[in-house]
Amino acid sequence: MYVPSSQAVHPYCNTTTSATAAAAVRLSGTSRIALKEGTFDRRRLNNMNAGGSDSDGREFKNSDEMWREEVGDQSKKSEWYNKGVSYWQGVEATVDGVLGGYGHVNDADIKASEAFLNSLLAERFPDAGRARHLVALDCGSGIGRVTKNLLIRFFNEVDLLEPVSHFLEAAQVNLAPENLMVSDEYKAANFYCLTLQDFTPEAQRYDCIWIQWCIGHLADDDLVSFFKRAKGGLKPGGFFVLKENIARAGFVLDKEDKSITRSDSYFKELFNQSGLHIWKMKDQNGFPDELFAVKMYALAAEMPRRVNRSRTRRSINKPGLIK
Repeated sequence: MYVPSSQAVHPYCNTTTSATAAAAVRLSGTSRIALKEGTFDRRRLNNMNAGGSDSDGREFKNSDEMWREEVGDQSKKSEWYNKGVSYWQGVEATVDGVLGGYGHVNDADIKASEAFLNSLLAERFPDAGRARHLVALDCGSGIGRVTKNLLIRFFNEVDLLEPVSHFLEAAQVNLAPENLMVSDEYKAANFYCLTLQDFTPEAQRYDCIWIQWCIGHLADDDLVSFFKRAKGGLKPGGFFVLKENIARAGFVLDKEDKSITRSDSYFKELFNQSGLHIWKMKDQNGFPDELFAVKMYALAAEMPRRVNRSRTRRSINKPGLIK
């Protein structure tokens, strides 16, 4: 959930909240930047039960209190997920749309992600994976922005998972062979119009499962369940990359698009519950100061062994930018 001073931008493919929600926070005496920064009791920051706030300025003692109110029974949980998808159904299928008017951060985002991915492939696989047929899953893929600008240049096949149908339709156009600047050995293979909580991957299909700006739509129990299922979709040596907005403390709930921005310590507790190890972490740089911090996590079911370093996998493929 990005939080600029004048509007709130969300993590689940990213877009803006209404001015009404932002005004509600300002009228409550708490600015949007204050929500970004967080001012919670420091003694409570080391676990996922630290206090948090919502976009209306309400404060919660802990995440359990918030989740009981938002998804306390099956009816509420269904409403939570339906509202999240409905929100994105009203967003235009463009880079500026999915990035909430912040399309100009695309280059910095891709540059940092590419450097991180290069380092992972170089450490994880002999010859940085050049001798392997690599397959990736792009979760919350939106219009295919991350796939086209990054993943399809490194992975021979990329599957896309996205619950908003008009985003996925745009992705199919953007990733058609005639619109790609890669060789025939690289392609978008499958397009799944499903939510994360409803998706179970094919066993041992993926070398990398990339999850960017979408995990905030999952309740804690569904996040853990997703990772546990998704581990079965990884090949031996496979890994997750989670790239997400980070609250400075506790959590920040967005009432409009039904998403939550978690703190680093909150995420780490959920990774532990999911049986995942943090292999590497890296902060995103180069974003406007008014936005939430963004962090990249490389996660694996077992701590990976480093292989002999070699040249990275980066090939002659160039970014096929979506304009």
